[in-house]
Amino acid sequence: MQARLLLEDGTLFTGKGFGSEGDSVGEVVFNTGMTGYQEVLSDPSYCGQIVTMTYPLIGNYGMARDDFESIRPFIHGFVVREHEVVPSNWRAEYSLDSLLKEYGIIGISDIDTRMLTRRIRHHGVMKAMLTTSTKSVAELMEQLTGSSLMNDQVSRVSTKSVFSIPGPKERVVLVDFGSKSGILRDLVKRDCDVVVVPHDTTAEQIRRLGPDGILLSNGPGDPKDVPHAVSMIADLLGEFPIFGICLGHQLFALACGADTDKLKFGHRGGNHPVKDLQSNRCYITSQNHGYTVKDESVANTELEVTHINNNDGTIEGLKHTKYPAFSVQYHPEASPGPFDSSYLFDDFIQQIRQFKADRPQLPRQAQISAASKLGLQAAGASGPAAKGELDYAKK
Repeated sequence: MQARLLLEDGTLFTGKGFGSEGDSVGEVVFNTGMTGYQEVLSDPSYCGQIVTMTYPLIGNYGMARDDFESIRPFIHGFVVREHEVVPSNWRAEYSLDSLLKEYGIIGISDIDTRMLTRRIRHHGVMKAMLTTSTKSVAELMEQLTGSSLMNDQVSRVSTKSVFSIPGPKERVVLVDFGSKSGILRDLVKRDCDVVVVPHDTTAEQIRRLGPDGILLSNGPGDPKDVPHAVSMIADLLGEFPIFGICLGHQLFALACGADTDKLKFGHRGGNHPVKDLQSNRCYITSQNHGYTVKDESVANTELEVTHINNNDGTIEGLKHTKYPAFSVQYHPEASPGPFDSSYLFDDFIQQIRQFKADRPQLPRQAQISAASKLGLQAAGASGPAAKGELDYAKK
């Protein structure tokens, strides 16, 4: 089966198709990881994008359900140099080809991915069409030009309902903007009582859950496309310890008065060096983002830059100078990538404990009751839905 990749600048790549058939439009990006293609495929932060792997051999160790970072992939296409049809790995449950077929994702192989990557680096990320159709190039270009990129990725990938993973220690409300499973694993590993909530959960609803801390997850797209999250974070700032990751980092910055901007071609891969300005130490990190916090916008805020990218000097970490809140642009949960930065979850837990030690604490049930009452009064909530949230909070 023939497949073609057409970029909006007119560049055409012709190769072999695998996975599903049809047409797909998305923003074409590249990932520099040498392993971890399954985690890349299942990372919700790639929603709406056509992902190019710069490592040439993809599919050689197959696919395993245990390695998924979300329930299903959300990418709009997969581009590789060489696609291995027969995987060799005792853990493999099925092939890359069968996974893409299952979820209706088009793949293309046998193209010059080095040329494609260099073109993206030179011109920046651009809109593209991946197709297995026999339409003429002129027809495809007309179709591509008339299409638009989505701006509702977060609502597509976020959980639609509240759920919990009970634990004996600190209650962490994880706001799901497209969270990877790795974040949950790191919180559960630390015995946290995790409550996962949708992206549009209000500050009042979060208060009713009686959290000890709030974690803002990663996610796809432009942070300015989710202004309701910015308002929610600003409302809760100083009331609970907050930790932001990737998109959560950008939303935290916006909530504190900073600004964000789009990078030329983003940072995607498991080998990005980041400098900790306090310790002067360099960490190798896993990253996946196309936006960044603008350096000059931090100056007039209560934020302090804690980490920078060694390659281009962009901001990789922030902390609030007044409240217990911090964020990083990279992925401390890795998956894929190095686990050098997993200590940040320990720092978050320690920040929660310190925050609780520094202020008088009501007993848990009284605290939840007070927070619930405050939230209900502020939101004017009533009826079965509000009662359900209270019942859930009391569990």
